[in-house]
Amino acid sequence: MNTLIDFGSDIEYHFTRGLRAYLGRVARAVGVGYESCSLDLDVPTSGYVALDRMLPDLPGHDLALIWDEVHGWSAVVEPAGGDAAKVLAYLGGTEVLPPPRAVARFLEVLRVAGPPAGSFRPPVFRAAGHHEDLVDWLPVTGPEGLLRPSSPAW
Repeated sequence: MNTLIDFGSDIEYHFTRGLRAYLGRVARAVGVGYESCSLDLDVPTSGYVALDRMLPDLPGHDLALIWDEVHGWSAVVEPAGGDAAKVLAYLGGTEVLPPPRAVARFLEVLRVAGPPAGSFRPPVFRAAGHHEDLVDWLPVTGPEGLLRPSSPAW
């Protein structure tokens, strides 16, 4: 019997599971639950974490974190009128998937110091797609949920 294995689908399966676990860890690190998260698996893949707080200088504007596979994490504000979200700052750094505690520190510094806490220019970590490059940096999950982090920094 001849069996065809679709390695591309397997990579996307592990990428999706790992990214969901990573987004959940970031949500916990910033003090919200997984119900505050959403994931867009189109290319470029992105994640969204709604926060239950506002910045003191921007009352009436919801605060959120957005991750995308090209630029990494950014903090955005959403005007109350439903207009498009505005990027306040990018986390930057050297990793497209920094440890959740680094994202939480970025958010805390942003809340205290304001937008200068991050970068105003979006970093470019990688080209979109080719998720096999990211799988090894995401948490490894199994049927019981999260089994182990793939990076010692987590």
